[in-house]
Amino acid sequence: MDGAAAAAAAALELREAHRLAGHADRVWALAWNPAPGAGPVLASCGGDKTVRIWKRAPDGAWHCSDVLEDTHNRTVRSCAWSPDGRLLATASFDATTAVWEYNGGDFECVATLEGHENEVKSVSWSPSGSLLATCSRDKMAWIWEVQPGNEYECVSVLQGHTQDVKMVQWHPLLDILVSVSYDNTIRVWADDGDDEWHCVQTLTEANNCGHSSTVWAVSFNHKGDRMVTCSDDRTLKIWDTSADLSQPKTGEGHESWRHLSTLTGYHDRTIFSAHWSSEDIIASGAGDDAICLFAEEKSSMVEGPSYKLILKKEKAHDMDINCVRWCPQDPRLLASASDDGTVKLWELRGSVLD
Repeated sequence: MDGAAAAAAAALELREAHRLAGHADRVWALAWNPAPGAGPVLASCGGDKTVRIWKRAPDGAWHCSDVLEDTHNRTVRSCAWSPDGRLLATASFDATTAVWEYNGGDFECVATLEGHENEVKSVSWSPSGSLLATCSRDKMAWIWEVQPGNEYECVSVLQGHTQDVKMVQWHPLLDILVSVSYDNTIRVWADDGDDEWHCVQTLTEANNCGHSSTVWAVSFNHKGDRMVTCSDDRTLKIWDTSADLSQPKTGEGHESWRHLSTLTGYHDRTIFSAHWSSEDIIASGAGDDAICLFAEEKSSMVEGPSYKLILKKEKAHDMDINCVRWCPQDPRLLASASDDGTVKLWELRGSVLD
C-alpha cells in the first residue's frame, strides 16, 4: 500500500453514533424499513419475545416508538419488512410467523402463519411483495402467497436440506429464493413457470468451493448478480452469476452461481451475519464481537474481481454480534445487534479506497 492509500485507509472510521437499549435479552435480528418515508425506521427482535420499532427524531436522537409483544410466546428470531414498508413479518421459536400492519398510529397483528413443526428461524419477502418465505429447524422452507384480506396460502414446501435451515433470502429483483443451512449447503430455488418450485442449484464444499460448516446467512448486492454467504467455518464467500437479469422472472437461466472469492482470516469465530450495502460494501458480524467491512479491489494488477478488508472494528459489542444491516436510505449508516442486548448504529466516515 502506497503512502496515499495508507493515509486514506487510516481516515476510514466506523463511529458509534447511537446505542439503542430496551431489549431484555439478546437481540437476534434487524430490519430497516425500505420505504423512503420521512426517515429511517429500524425493527429489532430478540429473546425477550418482543419486536421494537426505532425511529429517528428531527433532532437526530433515536427512540423506541413501538413495542410489539404478547403475540409470540418464545424468542423472535427474524423480522422483515414488505417491499412497500407497510407490513412487518416476524418469525419465532414458537413455530409461527406473524404479520403486522401499521394502521392509525399502531401496529396490529393481522395474520399468524402456522405449519412448521418447530422453531421458525427466518422470514423474507419477495421483491414483488406477493410471496413470503419462512424456514425452520424442521429442515424445510415454506413459500406463502399473499391473498386478499390479509390471508396467506402455503403454495410450496421446499424439501432438500438435511439439517436446520438457518436463513431464507429472496433475490432483490427476481422471484428466486436462496436458503442456507446447518448442513453446510446453499440452495437456490425457482418456480418452473407452472407454480412448481424446485431446487435448481446446490452449492457445496465438494463441487462449488462452498462452506465446510454451518452457513448462517446470505445477502445480495443491489444489482443481484453477486451474493455473499458466511459460515461457522469463519469465512465469507462471494458468489457471482452470469445470468441475464433482464429475462422474465422465473428460474430459467438464473441458477448458474459460481464461486468468485473466499475471505478468510479476518474473524476468529463464527460469522453470523453479512450484509451488502448499496455502495457495494460488505459488512460482517461475528462471535468474536467484531465488525469487518470489505470492498472490491479495483486493481488492474489482480486477475478477476477480488475483495479486501477496508476496516475492522474490534469489540464493537461486548458479546456475539448476531446481525449487521446497512440502512437503505443512508448507505453509510450500519446497524448491529448482539447477545449483549443492545442495538448499535454506526456511521462510516471517510472515503472507501478504489
